[in-house]
Amino acid sequence: MTTPATLPKSRQRLILAVLLLSSFLIWMDNTILGITAETLADPVRGLGATLSQLQWATGSYTLVFAALMFTAGALGDRFGHRTVLATGMATFAAASVWAAFAGDAGELIAARAAMGVGSAMIMPATMAILTWTFTGPARNTAIGISSASAGVGLAAGPLIAGVLLDHFWWGSVFLVNVPAVALALIGIIALVPQFRSPTTRPLDPAGFVLSISGLGALAYGLIRAGQVASWTPLDVWAPIASGAALLTAFVTVELRMRQPSFDPRLLAGRIFGGGNAALGLLLFAMTAAGFYGAFYLQGARGFSPLEAGLASSPAAFGAMIGGPLGIRLVRRWTIRPVTATAVTVAALAMGSFALFGLHTPLVWNEIVLAVQGISIGIVMGSVTAALMNTLPLERVGAGSAVTNTVRQTGSVLGIAVGGTIMSITYRRAIDGSLQDVPGPVRDQARVSAEQARHIAATLGRPELAHAADDAFIHAMHVGSLWTMVIALAGAAVLAITMRPTRTPATPAPEPVRSEEVLLQQ
Repeated sequence: MTTPATLPKSRQRLILAVLLLSSFLIWMDNTILGITAETLADPVRGLGATLSQLQWATGSYTLVFAALMFTAGALGDRFGHRTVLATGMATFAAASVWAAFAGDAGELIAARAAMGVGSAMIMPATMAILTWTFTGPARNTAIGISSASAGVGLAAGPLIAGVLLDHFWWGSVFLVNVPAVALALIGIIALVPQFRSPTTRPLDPAGFVLSISGLGALAYGLIRAGQVASWTPLDVWAPIASGAALLTAFVTVELRMRQPSFDPRLLAGRIFGGGNAALGLLLFAMTAAGFYGAFYLQGARGFSPLEAGLASSPAAFGAMIGGPLGIRLVRRWTIRPVTATAVTVAALAMGSFALFGLHTPLVWNEIVLAVQGISIGIVMGSVTAALMNTLPLERVGAGSAVTNTVRQTGSVLGIAVGGTIMSITYRRAIDGSLQDVPGPVRDQARVSAEQARHIAATLGRPELAHAADDAFIHAMHVGSLWTMVIALAGAAVLAITMRPTRTPATPAPEPVRSEEVLLQQ
């Protein structure tokens, strides 16, 4: 089908509802794991997962998500985006059940990787179906609403996780995905047409192997640095260098293909390339900031999972408001000043956590998270709409794959680098308080603040718990500042690349590209 505009508006709205539910699940699952991290780190209530294992539990999901995204987009072009979306939903549900009953941290990491396979099939198919279903201004509105659904998922995830963790075991936070998937599958089968691209892209197995091995090696080296608290060992810099080389080879291979599944040429466009770079940097900073946010509320401040979910909800509700608000602001003031300003505000909100401590009034946490959420919501919806409008309809699948791959790569690096910087800073900060602690116990206390608090409770040494809290707060301060710098870099990229194209002085009419129309609206 190549004329989706003929669909009745009532059916378009129902299709949008199904797509919103599909993307909602992905965002909800991300925030659910964040709230569950503190419980998973607990040796009694959870799996006793170390910080590096928690990084991999999150990173394995985003790693597979990023590496498989463009392959899933090619599968959609070949076999139909509805088929790929339904298969991805079923895979996501099955992997969720596996994760719920994982017996140790290693099995949970594997299950999360399987969930990443499902999500990689869901996301590009969702964007492709949305773009084929809607045209013109309605497409921008639909994309803005879709971005707002991310905020709904972000808001619902912590609250649902908090309720479940207060009443059930940690695995229940994954089982909650199953009924939602069942409802979405009914809608997909009943409502969504079988959209296919007229140009079928190859599956590109070489690109998949190079990308996942490159990202995997890079993430391993970065996370390993946190485990050994140093950047100089061979098993740290060698995987990082190998990962960079493999990713370079991946880009080289894709550039030589006539129809690559991941097309780096699309990133050469000023708007498409610059917008993706900015979103990748924003996701990098946002994911890193969110990684230690749950540990701050539950570990250092002692909130229950439900209390932590409620305390972090302003960010999600802010994102819900920011999505449609961003589309309206861009229509009035153009995309460049709106998005560059919004990312700058989000960066300053992230950096403000460097001023937070163990006794900071909670109202300041709520205000900062709300401002950050609104700012990010403004950027995600409006920039995504701008990127997709620069592409012809037949390139939407490829463009969606590139866009989502860049975002997930930013998330992978944010988790790896953010957790590693926090781990290294924490270890250096707590070492002075462990001089009189026995060797094996000292090593365990240096792993994470959660382990140190558990040891302090077991040995009856409250001063060790206080030292762990102080060391964590110092690590959070350092992390807040560097995430702010990364996000500010994203704002600078938007300010440079989203400038409108100057209109020629000659009166002769010339065809206007879709990207120029969007920027000059």
